This record gives sequence, structure tokens and C-alpha cells, in this order.
Amino acid sequence: MRRLMYEAQRALASPVRNPRMATVIGRLLGAAFLICFGTGLYSHFLQNPLPGMHFATRPAYLYQFTQGLHIIAGIACFPLLLAKLYIVFPALFAWPPVKGFLNFLERATIALFVGASLVQITIGLLNTYQWYPWPFPFRQVHFALGWVLIGLLAIHIGVKLPLITRYWRKAADGSEPDHLAEAAHPDRSKNPEEVRLWGTTRPGGITGRLLDYIDATPQKTKRVSRRGFLTTVAVSVTAVVGLTAGQTFAPLDAANVFGPRKKGVGQQGVPVNRTSKQAKVADAAMATDWALTLVYAGTETTFSRAELQAMPQTEVRLPIACVEGWSQMATWRGVRMMDLADVVGAEAETSFRLISLEERGSFSKTQMGYEYVRDPLTLVALELNGETLDLEHGYPARMIAPGRPGVLQTKWLSRIEAISA
Repeated sequence: MRRLMYEAQRALASPVRNPRMATVIGRLLGAAFLICFGTGLYSHFLQNPLPGMHFATRPAYLYQFTQGLHIIAGIACFPLLLAKLYIVFPALFAWPPVKGFLNFLERATIALFVGASLVQITIGLLNTYQWYPWPFPFRQVHFALGWVLIGLLAIHIGVKLPLITRYWRKAADGSEPDHLAEAAHPDRSKNPEEVRLWGTTRPGGITGRLLDYIDATPQKTKRVSRRGFLTTVAVSVTAVVGLTAGQTFAPLDAANVFGPRKKGVGQQGVPVNRTSKQAKVADAAMATDWALTLVYAGTETTFSRAELQAMPQTEVRLPIACVEGWSQMATWRGVRMMDLADVVGAEAETSFRLISLEERGSFSKTQMGYEYVRDPLTLVALELNGETLDLEHGYPARMIAPGRPGVLQTKWLSRIEAISA
């Protein structure tokens, strides 16, 4: 077995399979994971704020940018992770497989990191298509795996820090250390390990034939140059990002081939995530006696749609930015939330709970901090893009605020209740 493992490593040797290249790709992959983790935490706490948390409402496109970046970095992880695995693949044939307890921990954490990474980016990608072919809740598992990955990444960096430090920068003369060049271009006639393992002759039988087959593969593998490999990785990252980022960033809209949402496609020129049929709200939303109830200090004040329309109207340009990564800028018109709060005499630092006509759903009830309530761009919207709000976009009224995830821009509003401090 030791002989076979040695020959397998020889056969897989390549100019790109060395610590320097592993460090180059590794730091790009690490940066992508850190971006995903940071933007993911921001999105999570926007949706599930801890007591005392408050968030910036400017720039108005803040969440559109951070969540778009989250999805793009996650998609870029696919080619980067595959590239890193390609580089370190020969290490699987090390013999003995485990050289001690610390080596076992190192290999175990790497295996967990690779497995968790593949699961994390795969379920994240499928979430953008709202396809969930698994029995566990996506949001909770995705959030927990994020912490697991960051912990494993920290352990991996700690273990490999001496190697990372050594190969972080290229040699001043642009050359490789001798042992890297030898690993990339092994020569049996000069390799003392070969003589020690085999003596002066190769074994016969099945082992010999297997080794002859392995020997035939290095010539193909060695044709992968460092420049060609890096070019392939760069083109792959550019392709997977460029062909999906258009769902978030308007300049790339024409190249949006794989993104699940297309800008301008949907009722009133805006995509729809959750329909009125899925939410089972059509009858209640279209009822002639619909009214918005505002609750403050134990007093309920109701507003019919006609009464809301009779109040001073404000027009704003704000994006709908969804956790799946897509976003769409639109023109909204309606009553400022701060004006409604003033009508009922709410104090400046009063937060509110938004309640939808939708009776079931993770976001049928959401919380809005006072920083959004008092922002002049936050509206109870009655119109979209110059037309009466479509049922699919939240008729008879919905919330729209700057810098908030789409799931918190509550559609089919029913009640707005003050939250006790």
C-alpha cells in the first residue's frame, strides 16, 4: 500500500500542486467565506435583532448591496473550493494516512471543513431558487453552519499558519523553492525514495500493471501550467458570478442567465417571491371592509384605504432586496410611517410590530425599529410604479423602508402595533 500511495502521489504531481498555489487560492477562498459570514450575520440580525440592536437606514440600497455581495461571494466559492481541492488532492495518498494524534485532528478538521463547505454553499445556492429538497429548516441550519465553518477555518489557519506565512508572498526572484520544483517535476532516476522502495526493479503482477497505468498519467497532468490553471480559475469565477450577478446589479442585467429572478419581470415590473395564493390572503385583501389598525398605548385607530389615500402622500425610490440575492428598484407612493405614528401620538423612540393578513408564515409578523419608523423614506405604500398596488405586491397596503430585507417589507398589512420598551 505504501508503494502504491507513493506512486499515486508521483503520478498526480503537477506545477500547480504546491504550497504556494494552495496559499494563493486558499486566501481567495478564505476571503470569500469571510465576506459571506459577515454579510450573512448582518442579514440574520436584521431579521432577528437582539434587544437593543439598531441599524443604519442609509444608504437606502445598503441591504441590496450587502445581500447581493453575500450571494456573489457564495457562488464564487464553488470554483475556488474545487480549485483548492484539486491542488491538495495528492495529500489524500499520504502514507501512513495518520502520523499521530495532532495529524489526525488536522485531517479530521479539514474533512469536516470541506464537507460543511460543500453543504453550506449548495443549500445556499438552492435557496436562491427557493428549492428545499431536504427535511431540515434552511435558515437555522445555514446560520449554524456559518459559525461551524468559521470555527473550522480558524483552526485550519492556525494549524497551517507556518506554511501560509512561508508561502504568502512569491520569492523575490519569482522562482520556486527547490523542493516545490521537485514535487512538480519528479524524476525517478534521481529520487532516492524510489530506489529505497523498489530496489533496482519494479514488481510484477497486478501491482506492476497498476503502477504502469499510474505512470502513464503524469504527462497529461503536468501539462497544466500555473498560468493556465490560474486563468481557468479566474474565468470560472468570472463566469459563475457574471452570469448571476445581474439579478442584483443592474449593469449586469443583460448577462443574467442563471439568476432565478430577472429585473423588470413580474407584476408592475417588479419580481414576486411570495404570491397571494401561497399566502392565502386574496379574499381578506380584496374585502371592501379592509382597514389598517394602528395600536398605541392601548388605543386602536383604524384607517380605511380611502382615509390613507386622503392623507399627505409621499413618493420615494427604494429597492426591494430579497435574501435570495435579487433586487429591483421601484417607485413607491403612500403615507409616511412617521406621520401615522404622529397621528396616534407615538413617542420618537417607539418601535412597532407589523402584522400581515397572512396567518401563517415565518414573516407574517415582523418588527420595525424606531430608526425605520422615523425615517422619512419609510412608507405604508399604496401605489407602485405609478399604479395602484397590485395584489401580488401587497394590496391594499404594504410597508416599504430603506435598507430592509424584502421579507421585512410586510405585504398585505393588517395591523401595526407599538412595542413596549
